[in-house]
Amino acid sequence: MARSTAARPGRTLVVFFLGVAILYGLVALGGTWKPSLGLDLEGGARITLQANGNPSAENLEEARQIIDQRVNGSGVAEADVTVQGGQFVVVEVPGDVENRRQLEETVKRQAQLRFRLVACSESGGGCTGAATDPSLDPNLDLPDGSTVVPGDGTATDAPTDAPAATPSEPAASPSGANRPPVGFARTDETPAPSDAPTDAASPSAPAESPSGSTTADPSAPADPSASASATPQVAEYDGPKAGQTEELLAWQNAPDQASIDAYNAFTCPTDGTPVSLVDDPERPIVSCEVDEDTGAAEKMLLSAAVVEGTDLKDASYGTPQQGTGWVVTLSIGGKGESAFEAVSRALLPTEQRFAIVLDGQVISALGFDGVIPNGEAQISGDFKESEADSLATSLRFGALPIAFDRDVTVEDIGPSLAGDQLNAGLVAGGFGLGLVMLYCLLYYRGLGLVVFGSLGVAAAMSYALVLLLSKTAGFTLTLPGIAGFIIAVGVTADSFILFFERIRDEMREGKSMRVAVETGWKRAKVTRLAANVVSLLSAAVLYIFATGVVKGFGFALGLSTLIDLAVLFWFTKPLVSYLAKYKFFNGGGKLSGLSKETLGMDAAPAGGKA
Repeated sequence: MARSTAARPGRTLVVFFLGVAILYGLVALGGTWKPSLGLDLEGGARITLQANGNPSAENLEEARQIIDQRVNGSGVAEADVTVQGGQFVVVEVPGDVENRRQLEETVKRQAQLRFRLVACSESGGGCTGAATDPSLDPNLDLPDGSTVVPGDGTATDAPTDAPAATPSEPAASPSGANRPPVGFARTDETPAPSDAPTDAASPSAPAESPSGSTTADPSAPADPSASASATPQVAEYDGPKAGQTEELLAWQNAPDQASIDAYNAFTCPTDGTPVSLVDDPERPIVSCEVDEDTGAAEKMLLSAAVVEGTDLKDASYGTPQQGTGWVVTLSIGGKGESAFEAVSRALLPTEQRFAIVLDGQVISALGFDGVIPNGEAQISGDFKESEADSLATSLRFGALPIAFDRDVTVEDIGPSLAGDQLNAGLVAGGFGLGLVMLYCLLYYRGLGLVVFGSLGVAAAMSYALVLLLSKTAGFTLTLPGIAGFIIAVGVTADSFILFFERIRDEMREGKSMRVAVETGWKRAKVTRLAANVVSLLSAAVLYIFATGVVKGFGFALGLSTLIDLAVLFWFTKPLVSYLAKYKFFNGGGKLSGLSKETLGMDAAPAGGKA
């Protein structure tokens, strides 16, 4: 590196400034020229969640940790999550939250993910002509939002002349409520678009948008009065249990009569709200898939859980290969991987569907475009980027051990520090930077201009990166973060001092400046790299193991240390090599900082037999 920068320092400087220009070009594309400030400097929003029942302190703490991972999992937002009063979890998020409803869903969603087979649906037919169990009132008018948890009569309970429940030819789709199903696609391949109803690029039967409605509370019981008067009582379910893949596939083609009766008696809400039910993985459920755009809902009879969310290894979001829109990518392991493969093989030649159920609500019911042998699949639907991100984040960081009340309190909060404290911090930083520059100018004279330029470039790079990270990674600037950048001023100045003193030592031995720059650089860069590695390790420890503002301090320190290395290698060193070509520096000019008086020599070194 030394030889190349010595030979062409001007080219290195041009490339470096081109990189800085690209940084600011990206900032201009983002359209944000002010960094996001933290709770202490700007304030934000406070979300108060009230737990249902009487949760234990351990469950509340576990819920707090999961919510903290969710809100801080995609960056360094420095949101504050605390437990208060043994009943409440309080989330304080900095800045002007653009989509607060989306944030509410992310923090309070229980994220109980289950995969269930679709036995009957309004678009797929089946079950609609089944006989009604005598224990149920066929004329029962269920109120919107009421819950039916189907049970099972024994074989003798079902009338012998009951029609088969195997899905027939698809019925006409209800107006605006359903769309052709898409297929589960393996993540390593995306099927080419076609006119078949299992086009992987098309959305499924309308996916329930995470931001469109309040997620149902799976563990909260239905209204007692409604349950007593409107919910029919059915026999205890005695069919295949969760995880019994082959038995559940058989049940999908011939569901028990009591479940069919419960399906026929149930009515989906007409106002687009989700269904409230007890999502028992061991039993079938009747649920609905809500179209967020129209509010229309499709009723479905679903089997016991085939795959549990506990088998989920990872979840992320992105755009499909050769496709458009946003999908959530799942990686399923354990018993769920083999179950997924068995279901995909069984349903591939059919038009039957496999439903993704989150907290009791169907978010998508899909067919298969191929066998999925490795547990890698995608959830596709009408997701916006923020919705896909929210769902993936909730699934990735696990399910909450408790449920929260539907009524969430959201309020604006002001900054925890007064505005004059921010100004005082900025003044302190500017004062410290000024002192460093003044000292370097007095001590190194002409070389002090290199310090001015290097610190200015480092400041410009730091500001651009803070703006980019605020836009893309949720980074918020707090007072401890500002302290991290101020400390970096001293770290950067230390790099100059080490390099300049090595040059002066070489020149005291009689070498010209051009030779002294290269030999001094070889010795100085090793020491500087070792010192910066120590700083990076310290920053990494703070970022990984600390929380809140301390984590932000570590991030700022690490970022500024990397900027210091970039400036030292690609600006300071090439600039000094470039200045060494001029007689003012190479000849030991009086104000260059390399004169005989400055070097403490009786005679100036030879100007250059480099």
